[in-house]
Amino acid sequence: MQEALRRFRHWAERRLPALTRYRRPESLPILLHQRRIYIVPTAFGGAFTVLLMVMLTGALNYSNNAALMLTCMLGAAASASMLVAFRSLNGLRLTNVRHGHAIAGEPMVLQLVFVGGDHAHASIHVEMDGQIEAFAVAAQGEVVVSMNLPTEHRGWQPLPRIKLWSNWPLGLFHAWSWIHPDQSVLVWPHPETGGPPPAMPAQGGKQQRLHHGEDIAALRAYRVGDPQRHIAWKHSARHESLLVKDFEQPEAQEEWLLDWRQLSQLVPEMRIERLARWLGEAEAVGRPTSLWLPIEDISLGHGRSHYAHCMNALARLP
Repeated sequence: MQEALRRFRHWAERRLPALTRYRRPESLPILLHQRRIYIVPTAFGGAFTVLLMVMLTGALNYSNNAALMLTCMLGAAASASMLVAFRSLNGLRLTNVRHGHAIAGEPMVLQLVFVGGDHAHASIHVEMDGQIEAFAVAAQGEVVVSMNLPTEHRGWQPLPRIKLWSNWPLGLFHAWSWIHPDQSVLVWPHPETGGPPPAMPAQGGKQQRLHHGEDIAALRAYRVGDPQRHIAWKHSARHESLLVKDFEQPEAQEEWLLDWRQLSQLVPEMRIERLARWLGEAEAVGRPTSLWLPIEDISLGHGRSHYAHCMNALARLP
């Protein structure tokens, strides 16, 4: 059955390129023009057409010029609305698709950047995986539309086909076009829900030492070279010698050296989930981490950019 469908699709692409060529992924920017915009009457438009035919028949049968003029005017308005519905899409461009980060199973926010043509585009709807967002673009203007992309598995995930449509202005005609950006997004692995912490040195934990920080640890005698701003003048007035404020601050937390090879007892996917959990725990407390993977050796670091670098590397693992 699948082979028959594949052959039929290939035959259709050869025989009917105008109907099928724009269903395949294409690079940005994507421009909507007359060869890729389709338009059909809506259900309301079909009923309105039947009503016009009844009015036309009655006006001709009874030679009612006023009814005939009204019918012609309504028909002209309907014809003009078809052109307006077409122009609402014609000239619209998708120039960029921005995306953030998401863990597998969570939606990823996509930002679709549309740029208008030489005229305004009113009442456009963008539809993706059952989500519908409405927007309008001024002539030569730009608008960003946010959509949520469902994710299931880690790794590269191609973008789905996106439908742009409009029933503007009277709802008599439905104009639409499909766009399929040739772009993929990287989905992060889902961390395991629980498990042991990574192996740490025996002396792990926070240590404290006296140095210039924010919290006062003690008062000590003045030494040559101490800055004057650290002198405790009020306390020194009650003593024979100058006293200096000394401060304490916790040292940096213990570094986590995460290594793929140390989890050889786990299957590859469980290794990825455990490393993702450790990275998330380290990021939550600002702990420096390094990560060794078969495809990349990431040096010690911390912060959001380092966390994203490590999670991207995990997501790219085969």
